Amino acid sequence: MPKLKTKSGAKKRFSLTASGKVRSNQANKRHGMIKRTNKQIRNQRGTTILCDADARIVKKFLPYG
Repeated sequence: MPKLKTKSGAKKRFSLTASGKVRSNQANKRHGMIKRTNKQIRNQRGTTILCDADARIVKKFLPYG
C-alpha cells in the first residue's frame, strides 16, 4: 500500500501531545489587541488543546501523528 500524505497546512498548525491530544495556537490574537481586555490577552498566551470534535477532524489530516 502507498503511504498516506499528511496535509501540509495541518502539519504547520497543529501538533500532537504524548497522550494523543491535538495542540494548536490560540485564536483571535492577530490584530485588534487594543480593544481586548488584558485578562483575555493574558489567557490567550501560548497554545491550547482542541476540543474532541475538532481534534477528530485534524487527526485525519495527520495520519502518522
